[in-house]
Amino acid sequence: MRRWIIMIAACCLALQAVAQNGFKPVSNLEQFKQQFARTAQQTQSIKSDFVQEKHLSLLSDKITSKGKFWFKKDNRVRMEYQSPTYYLMIINGKNVRIKDSRSDKSISTGGNKLFEQISRITADCVQGNVLNNRDFTAKVLESDKQYLLQLTPVAKSMKEFFSTIELLVDKKDLGVTKIVMHEASGDRTEMIFTKKELNAAIPDEMFAVK
Repeated sequence: MRRWIIMIAACCLALQAVAQNGFKPVSNLEQFKQQFARTAQQTQSIKSDFVQEKHLSLLSDKITSKGKFWFKKDNRVRMEYQSPTYYLMIINGKNVRIKDSRSDKSISTGGNKLFEQISRITADCVQGNVLNNRDFTAKVLESDKQYLLQLTPVAKSMKEFFSTIELLVDKKDLGVTKIVMHEASGDRTEMIFTKKELNAAIPDEMFAVK
């Protein structure tokens, strides 16, 4: 379940706890919302590498994973962990495929309220509507080169997992470059996206959940 929830981070493309030094409230929130939504709507697909760092409150060492990420409209995501162990997650609409070295199974999010909320967050992030999601209260800050979106859950089911989610957005292309998920347990998961390719051709077969 926890790894599946981390897909929020992946789908939000189409943040390490970020120090607020250098960030201030965004000067024109409505303008940012419009630009963010417009850019996301123009993004048909995303390919990217990612590094995930898991910081456990009871341990001083972090757990690092690396892999590949693909997104294609509408609401199709493939996240492939390649090291230190193989793990595959695919979202295709309301269907999810999870594969590791021991099993390969498909499930449906239909009828599961938490999964439906996660799917909605995914779609809102990709479509640029995340700031209008009523499951969160949002605060937007900016520095010279980046925007920082701080999302605080108001839905009870999301509060059980997260205290806040932070998105770091590059001002050059309004793409999410980093996601930080602060869990209610005190643990923290950071995802950093690199080598992004926008609107590249991605075969539909990449998102098969059969």
